[in-house]
Amino acid sequence: MMRFSATFSLFCVAIVSANQKYFNQNNTNWKEATSIYDFHAKDIDGNDVSLEKYKGHVVIIVNVASKCGLAHTNYEQLQVLYNDYAESNGLRILAFPCNQFNNQEPGTPEEIKEFIKKHGVTFDIFDKIDVNGPEAHPLYQWLVNQKFESDFLSEPIEWNFVKFLINKEGKVVDRFGSKEEPFAMEYALQHEFDQ
Repeated sequence: MMRFSATFSLFCVAIVSANQKYFNQNNTNWKEATSIYDFHAKDIDGNDVSLEKYKGHVVIIVNVASKCGLAHTNYEQLQVLYNDYAESNGLRILAFPCNQFNNQEPGTPEEIKEFIKKHGVTFDIFDKIDVNGPEAHPLYQWLVNQKFESDFLSEPIEWNFVKFLINKEGKVVDRFGSKEEPFAMEYALQHEFDQ
């Protein structure tokens, strides 16, 4: 009886451990996350991507929408920043299409890929997600609840093209609103590159 009990206990521990790993990989425990590296997301082709892939890089995370009036300027300037700093300083940009703001990203993954191809985008594009509300991707639930130097805390995403600046440790260091063009981030980027 004792042997069965010990074996059963080990079995239960293994199941709990496997479940915890599954839940962590599927982002269900965002409140316990300490950096973006604790999250996974599907890329535009449906592949699961661990954000640990970006460890040691300065990262911009942005919610995008093809039919938004801000799309041309934001995509163009983000691509310029990527061209200027990806190779020399390791900049990575993670764009998350979102259709929550006036239905400005209604397209399929194929349509989104066609749109970004026309704009010469070469940085990483992910699958369409929600960034606000109960169905928001856990990464975004975590992002909007981070406190950083400018004391921004628990503010929902107000519109398309809100940009989060992430340092080399995977922590949020700044947030730039929809009306702030990507070039306005350059000074903050340079500061993070030098850290």
